[in-house]
Amino acid sequence: MTITTTVVKVGIADLKVTKIPNTLKTSGLGSCVGVVIFDHKVAGLAHVMLPDSTASKKGIQNEMKYADTAIDILIELLINEGARRNRLKAKIAGGAHMFSFQSDNNMLKIGDRNVEAVKTKLAKNRIAVISEDVGGNKGRTIVFDIEKGMLEVRTVNSGVSEI
Repeated sequence: MTITTTVVKVGIADLKVTKIPNTLKTSGLGSCVGVVIFDHKVAGLAHVMLPDSTASKKGIQNEMKYADTAIDILIELLINEGARRNRLKAKIAGGAHMFSFQSDNNMLKIGDRNVEAVKTKLAKNRIAVISEDVGGNKGRTIVFDIEKGMLEVRTVNSGVSEI
């Protein structure tokens, strides 16, 4: 019997949940943060673009875009798929500085703000970040293998690492 593995692709400002033997993948993580939350046999991935939905002047068009709302949705979906809240763990990647200019304006440091917002939201939900690959100035693609609990991080011009 052959087990077929499906790569579940997550777009920008999107999130998905799946179970083993599938993997989760997202590309284009610049200042965005990929948030993987997982239990033993189920995992979810959110591709977070912005830190805070309350800063939106047009109202929330897409809750999956923001750290403060996407993580709540992801947790709820994971629990609906059989994950146990007290066993959830997280791995995160992204939050790069994608522009070469230097500025003291914190509003322009979107990568840092995204990482901080993700960590704050996870902490409020008592979900430990057990590994991370954040910051720098290069884009990333991530692939999460649920069965191994391993996050592969491909960084532009810097190769592949596993966290």
